[in-house]
Amino acid sequence: MLLTAGSGHSAGPLGMADVFTAIYFGCVVNVNPKKPQDPNRDRVFLSNGHICPVWYATLANRGYFPRSWLKKLRQLGSPLQGHPHRGAAAGIENTGGPLAQGISQAVGAALAAKMDQAKWQVYCLMSDGELNEGQVWEAFMFAGKHKLDNLTAIIDRNNIQIDGMTEDVMPLEPLREKFEAFNWHVLEINGHNMAEILNALETARAIYEKPVAIIAHTIPGKGVDFMEFDYEWHGKPPNQEQAREALHKLRSLKGKIQYD
Repeated sequence: MLLTAGSGHSAGPLGMADVFTAIYFGCVVNVNPKKPQDPNRDRVFLSNGHICPVWYATLANRGYFPRSWLKKLRQLGSPLQGHPHRGAAAGIENTGGPLAQGISQAVGAALAAKMDQAKWQVYCLMSDGELNEGQVWEAFMFAGKHKLDNLTAIIDRNNIQIDGMTEDVMPLEPLREKFEAFNWHVLEINGHNMAEILNALETARAIYEKPVAIIAHTIPGKGVDFMEFDYEWHGKPPNQEQAREALHKLRSLKGKIQYD
C-alpha cells in the first residue's frame, strides 16, 4: 500500500498490527462487517490517524470493503486517504489527523452512550507521541471525573515519534502513574502477545466506574529488522527494494503469532 502510494507511515502500522487483529478478529469487541451501522456495535476510534494503513488493511480483511481498495491509498478521490475520514468507508468511525483529538471524540461518544444508557463500548487507539498534547490530558481528566467505564484507550507505547525517541523529545514516564492519578484503571501488556491483548480487552470490559488505559508496549516497524525502533521510519514509505525485502521478512513470520 505504502509503496504504491509513494508516501505514508511505515513503523506505526506494523507495530500495531497485532492489536488491530485482536480487536477485529478476536471475540471481545462487538464489531460486524455485515452490520457496520448496527446501533449496538462497539465504536473503534483511531486518534493517531497517520497509522490508518493498518486500520484499512484490517477492515478490508475483515470484510468491511474490498481488498482492492487498498491499492488506492492516498489517491485523489479514494475513500482511503492518508488520514481517516468518518464515513468514507464502512467501519471508519471517526475522522483522525490532528493528534490528540481522537480521544476527545471517544470521550464524547462514551458520555453519549452513558446518557442514552446504551451498552456499547468505545475503544480509542492512540500513539504515545500524541500524549505530548495538552488536549489529551483534559480528555483523560474529564473521562475520570465522569467514571466512563465504557471507554478503553489503547496506547501504542513504541517510544518513537517523528523527531526522535519520546523520552528525549518529551519524557512521558512515569506513564502508568499519570493515568492512575487521573482516575484511570491501567493495564500494561506486550502489544505483540495475542493472549495478553485479548485478556486486556476482556478485563477492560469488566472494570467498574473507571475508564481503562491499556499501555501496549510495541516495537515500531515490527517484523522488518531495518525499520524496528528507527524513528526515521515513522513517516516514510519504503522504496521498491526495501518493500520487497520487508514483504519477504513479514511473509516468513506468517503463522508465528506469539501467545505466551
